[in-house]
Amino acid sequence: MSDTYDNSGPDLDFDPDVPTGPLPLPLNQWHRTRGGRMVDFAGYWMPVQFEGIIAEHLWTRQSAGFFDVSHMGQVYVSGEGAEAALEAVLPIDLSTLPVGGVRYSLLLNDEGGILDDLMVTRWGRGFYLVVNGATKWDDIATLRERLPDAITLNHLEDNALFALQGPEAFAALEPLVTGDYPLSALTFMRGGQFKLGGVDAWISRSGYTGEDGFEIAVPAENAADLADLICAQPQVKPIGLGARDSLRLEAGLPLHGHDMTEAVDPVSADLLFGINKRRRSEGGFPGAEIVLPLIAQGAPTRRVGLALEGRMAAREGARVLSGDSDVGAITSGGFSPSLERPIAMAYVAASCAAAGTPLTIDVRGRRLAAAVVPLPFVPHRYHRKGAA
Repeated sequence: MSDTYDNSGPDLDFDPDVPTGPLPLPLNQWHRTRGGRMVDFAGYWMPVQFEGIIAEHLWTRQSAGFFDVSHMGQVYVSGEGAEAALEAVLPIDLSTLPVGGVRYSLLLNDEGGILDDLMVTRWGRGFYLVVNGATKWDDIATLRERLPDAITLNHLEDNALFALQGPEAFAALEPLVTGDYPLSALTFMRGGQFKLGGVDAWISRSGYTGEDGFEIAVPAENAADLADLICAQPQVKPIGLGARDSLRLEAGLPLHGHDMTEAVDPVSADLLFGINKRRRSEGGFPGAEIVLPLIAQGAPTRRVGLALEGRMAAREGARVLSGDSDVGAITSGGFSPSLERPIAMAYVAASCAAAGTPLTIDVRGRRLAAAVVPLPFVPHRYHRKGAA
C-alpha cells in the first residue's frame, strides 16, 4: 500500500527512502522487459496489457494465458481449533473439506455485507486462504480481530502467485512439474504440493477466467525463473489485467469493489454457493441474522447478466430502466471479445431478474436496449471430477 505525505509545511519529517507510489511485485521488471504496459492497481505496479487486450483475451480462450496475481493476499491459518475458529468467521463447512480441497467463501460484516470473497484450502494441519489484493490488509486485520489469540495467522509475504488459464494450460504445465502423483490427478478445486522446475510449488486447479487452469504459489525469489519456464512453452503468453477483467466478465464472475461490496449481501449477489448447506441452517457466522432470512424469503434485488443490442458498451454506474422506472444499475460492463457484442452485469429489482426480461440502459442520455440473460455469458470449461 502507498503512503501519502503532506509536504505543504516547512517542518515535515519526510523520509525519501519510504515509497510514495505503487509498490513493485516480484515480476515487476519481468513484465517491463516484455513490454507490459504498467498501471497502479491495488497499490502495486501491474501490467494492464502486453500486445493488446482483445488479442490476449482470445489467446487465453484458445490456448493458455499466464497471469501474475502476486498482489493477492496469501494467508496461512493454523493452531489448535483452527477449523472451528474459521467456521465462526466464514460461512463455510470445513468438516467436508478434504486435504488439498479448495472452496470458495465470503468474509461478511455484521450486517451481512461482503467484505471480500476468498478461497480456502485445507493445507496439512491448517488452512491456506487467498484474498483479494485491494482488500488484503483489511481482511488480515479483520481475521486477526475475529480469530482467537491461540490461532496463528501467517501472511505469506514471501510467496508469488501465478495463474495459468486456458484449454492448453494442462498441456503446457504438465511437462514442467513432478510430484508424488501426476498433475492429471488434480480436478477443479483440488490442489497439491509439486516441484515446478525443481522448486517447491503449491498448485491448485482453479482460476477466475471460466477456463480450465491452475493457480501456482511459489517462492518470490524464484518467480522470474519460473515465469520464464512457463512462458517458454509454445502454448503460453503473458496476459495483463485488461484481459483478466474481460475474461471474468464473460464467465459471469463478480469482482469485489464493483459487483460486490460491503453494501451487498450474498443472496442479492447470487453467491449462495459461498455459504455451505449446513451453515445455511445452523448460522453462526457474522451477518447470519440478516442473511438467513434473505435466503428463506428472497432478496429485493438480484445480480443478473445483460446482453445489449448494438455495439455500444454500458459501463459501471449506468442506470437500468424498465419502461421509465429506474430498477437498478450496471456494476460491470464491456465488449465481449468472444461473443463480439456488449455484455454487462447489474443489480436489478427482483421482479425484473427473470431471463428474457427486456430492459433499457441509460448511457449518458442514450437508451440502449438489453435483455436479462443467464450467467455465465460464456460457458465454464472447468476440469471437474469425472470429466473425460
